[in-house]
Amino acid sequence: MKRWLGKAEITLGNHSDRLNAINIFPVADGDTGTNLYLTVRAAAHALHDAAADSAAHDTAPQDTAAKNDVGAVLARAGQAAMEQARGNSGTLFAVFLCAAAEPLAGHPRLSAPLLAAALNRAQLRAWSALSDPVPGTMLSVMEAAARAAAAVDSAHDGDDSNHTLGLALDAAVEAALDAVVRTEDQLAALHAAHVVDAGGVGMLLILDCLRSAVLGEELQDQLLDGLHGYDVQDPHIHAGMPRDEGVEVMCTITLSPLDAATMRQRLDEMGDSVIMSQVGRAVDESGAYRWRVHVHVPDADPAVALIRSLGEPSDISVSELALPDAELHHVRARESALQIPDGHER
Repeated sequence: MKRWLGKAEITLGNHSDRLNAINIFPVADGDTGTNLYLTVRAAAHALHDAAADSAAHDTAPQDTAAKNDVGAVLARAGQAAMEQARGNSGTLFAVFLCAAAEPLAGHPRLSAPLLAAALNRAQLRAWSALSDPVPGTMLSVMEAAARAAAAVDSAHDGDDSNHTLGLALDAAVEAALDAVVRTEDQLAALHAAHVVDAGGVGMLLILDCLRSAVLGEELQDQLLDGLHGYDVQDPHIHAGMPRDEGVEVMCTITLSPLDAATMRQRLDEMGDSVIMSQVGRAVDESGAYRWRVHVHVPDADPAVALIRSLGEPSDISVSELALPDAELHHVRARESALQIPDGHER
């Protein structure tokens, strides 16, 4: 799991410019690659820091058990990702990671049945985190991967051998690629721009990193060949799109189930791209949970006032959806400098 997230951090870092270049949905703000990279980096660093702490101190028996628990390891990474999630794509990946950890709890190794269960739980949680989930995004890629892994598991009657795990991972990545290709025709904005979904490509890369880490094989060099908008000579599509007004508001906050439902309803009325998901499974003495909240709104003040009326948020951030003119000029100026070869690294 540490190898997976480490590979994903490097790979998304290498691909962030190109992912940003084709990021036009749900808004053309050109930051999907950056947001995914920073969120995955938070997850990867949480495991690196935990390993360093363990090495620096005598490890208690319960800590040793946690190190050999795939679910516990991913839960730690998922909570760090959730606390530091960036944007739609980063938040959805953090939700994916936290949910995937749950069926793996208590298990010292991954298997095809566990992979199928983890991917299914993760895609269901990601779909449900959004108030208005849309096909043709990274959600569709998550769902396709989960269905493919489940089909392999079913065909092999729950066999937990490494061989069947490899088949399930191969099938998940292949299905994810097919789902990415289909995104172009699932969303009108992508079809008009003749590009695939940026978040979907990012999720495909993350899944191929999982396959690579588990099987001990290299990343698949030709995986992205032919994806529309992904050639090195292609322009930064988002820079030529109409600029989106409004802001993105994100925070972490402790809420009761009733207050969480109230917040979701009110945010749905104020804006769009509402994502709310629990951070961990811990509940305080009043029955409240920690939540990660994300929304796009025309004006930050009403959203921030609502959030503060229901609790005390931490890590609250407000960022413009539209790139400043100076940054748009910089994006266009560097288009010709992009150098991403056929493989996953540049």
